[in-house]
Amino acid sequence: MSKPENRSRTGEDLSPVARIGAAMAGLTADIKAMRADLHAKLDNHEERLTMLDTKTSLAAARPALGTMADGGLPHRKAFGAYLRSGDDDGLRGLVLEGKALSTAVAADGGYLVDPVTSETVKSVLESAASIRAIAAVVTVEASSFDVLVDQGDTGAGWSDEVNDPGESETPTIDRIQIKLHELSAMPKASQRLLDDVAFDLEAWLAGRIADRFARAEAAAFITGDGIDKPMGILSHDMVDNEIWEWGNIGYVPSGVAGAIGDGDAIIDLVYALGAEYRAKGAFVMNSKTAGALRKLKDADGRHLWSDGLAAGQPARLMGYPVLIAEDMPDIAADSTPIAFGDFGAGYTIAERPDLRVLRDPYSAKPHVLFYATKRVGGDISDFAAIKLLRCATS
Repeated sequence: MSKPENRSRTGEDLSPVARIGAAMAGLTADIKAMRADLHAKLDNHEERLTMLDTKTSLAAARPALGTMADGGLPHRKAFGAYLRSGDDDGLRGLVLEGKALSTAVAADGGYLVDPVTSETVKSVLESAASIRAIAAVVTVEASSFDVLVDQGDTGAGWSDEVNDPGESETPTIDRIQIKLHELSAMPKASQRLLDDVAFDLEAWLAGRIADRFARAEAAAFITGDGIDKPMGILSHDMVDNEIWEWGNIGYVPSGVAGAIGDGDAIIDLVYALGAEYRAKGAFVMNSKTAGALRKLKDADGRHLWSDGLAAGQPARLMGYPVLIAEDMPDIAADSTPIAFGDFGAGYTIAERPDLRVLRDPYSAKPHVLFYATKRVGGDISDFAAIKLLRCATS
């Protein structure tokens, strides 16, 4: 009898345990290879991100070229060329963005300033010590602005389902026309200064124009006579507030000739104004008058004047803000050094949005003149909203 064959067939000479061990070794080798490949790719990706971050940082730190900065401001670039050399080719036919208006005007009218310069002038005017800071300011395209004021009471009452409530009264409407007048300034600079490319001509011009405009406006809004300038609040007829009627400015006497008195008149002035205006009331006076009022005390020895609680806030008198306007008169006999009222309702300033500049290199050789103009007007729009303190016994 023959012995059984113990050898396996070809390819089957390994035991099952050996075959499993070989398979596991191969799998482990594949996993290690995949892991090494993944780490290599991650290192390469991280290196690329580091290089990209470095390039981005360098690009952000690099200053922009002047030509790139000016590329988005064609109006400002063209206006700068006109101011420095008189070259107006860039301004002629330039259409303002968002408007169907060209900057080119008649030869004697000048050109519209660029928006940056215009905003600089506007911000200075708004921050100046002027009635503009508390008055109503409207922008118009016409040569005048009409304010409609309802003086009367249309009537109101209670009604029921049975009785006839009756017909309401017809309101009384007053129409106040505010004419716009031309305000001008004419700063000058040397041609040598204009040729200096490092000189910020637009900022210099905006500062000079704004300074002259602010001083002229501030004076006109207080004492202007309405002839080729706005009508000031002190240019209207004044009557004792006890007999006040529309068309006049009511005043409260201080009780002392040529002085303010002990401060009781200030209280009378505040409550002479209607309650509907008093909530938004403000005092207007010059620095000398403010200095005198800072010394006033009530019966308990407390100062009527208080400084602003934070930087930039106006001082307060009896809880109301104080605007310092140097064109208000000093304390003197029969003068009106203090105004109190809701100037947002009581005084309206109307202006055109355009500011024009005409370059004149001939009239003041070797200097160059810049004739800047804008149109602005102002007048009282509600005679009941402003009251004055008069230094008099009656």
